[in-house]
Amino acid sequence: MPISTLEVQKTVNREELLQKAKEVGELAEKHALQADIDAKLPDVVIEKIKETGFHKLHRPKEYGGQELDFYTFGDIIRTVANYSVPAAWITYFAIIHETWPAFLPKQGREEMYNTNALLADVFAPVGKVTDDPDGEGYRISGQWNFCSGVLWSDWIALGAIHKMRDAEEPELSLFIVHKKDTEIIDNWDPIGLRGTGSNGVKLDNVYVPAHYVFPAKRVISGATAPDGNYEEDYQIFNVPYMIYFLSGFSQIAIGGLERLVNDFKEKTKGRIRIYNNNASEKDGGSAQRTLGEISIQLTAVKAVAKEYMDKLSYYQENGIRVLEEEEREQLFAMRAYVAKTSADMATRILTTLGGNSIYKDQHSERFVRDILAVAAHPSHLYEDAMVAYGKTILGFDGHPIW
Repeated sequence: MPISTLEVQKTVNREELLQKAKEVGELAEKHALQADIDAKLPDVVIEKIKETGFHKLHRPKEYGGQELDFYTFGDIIRTVANYSVPAAWITYFAIIHETWPAFLPKQGREEMYNTNALLADVFAPVGKVTDDPDGEGYRISGQWNFCSGVLWSDWIALGAIHKMRDAEEPELSLFIVHKKDTEIIDNWDPIGLRGTGSNGVKLDNVYVPAHYVFPAKRVISGATAPDGNYEEDYQIFNVPYMIYFLSGFSQIAIGGLERLVNDFKEKTKGRIRIYNNNASEKDGGSAQRTLGEISIQLTAVKAVAKEYMDKLSYYQENGIRVLEEEEREQLFAMRAYVAKTSADMATRILTTLGGNSIYKDQHSERFVRDILAVAAHPSHLYEDAMVAYGKTILGFDGHPIW
């Protein structure tokens, strides 16, 4: 794949979008301490995210979207994460969750897109589904945890494996319900990403019409809209869906890591080691070496994330929706490398800076906790990813979904 010859196209309103991202991040940072206590971002930050219109950017153009290039998409997320990792997480999810309605039948996608509400989802296939007696819809029950954005979303897509009426075997789908038909379980009390308010969702025998079912397995296998490809040049119809859907996690980690590396540099400049004869830390070889190493590591993870976006852009240009196993798992490994390296660097920065950096109002400890929480997401767990990639290099099948 000739990545090196790829011409990088930037979105026309790129600078305007990045300025809005900076404003979202700065506002979220002002409320960071309280968001950590409340385990959710304040409504003023969510309203700011909605005000930017970010959630509409990757919709089909027919429904108010624009062709936001993948580099600017990543830079929006990373810019917010420079100030607030939880706000970047919600910004990212707000954008990508507006893409799965594009794969619904016309009635479903128009009902989703004719609202300015945010959307949430949980892919984990833990729900129990039965066919409704009406011969068309379905009934879903269960409890899903880690539902990011649920506090501010009206529609929630929830994973389950079920044999659909037009299928020969059970398959992963997302069943879309309205929040009014659910119970929000207040169980979000994690080490990091506290501001995302990723509480649980519980429902019992809720009806889901057929046009509210996102056929996840079929989309992952290359399907577009079930009633015809109404917008052939829609960029999300022309890339491997899960590769796109998971692309922002690396940008979140890198955005938080950039902030930590900068904090390390600034704190090192003014740090005096009272137990070391009041030596200036910036004059010491250990601090100098650490700064050099983490700076080059930051360059490395950014290069990996850039290559990931290069690949996405190449797929879009060539209409590639399904990948060979080895390439698919290479992308899984790339996400995992960025996540694990970022987490390792974050903990090194904190333990090198010492006790003055563990206070919450000094920001560093919060960014470390947030990056650790990012690295724990199943879509880029390092051990899983490297095993899956290694298997495909040797000709075996990789991970069933990532």
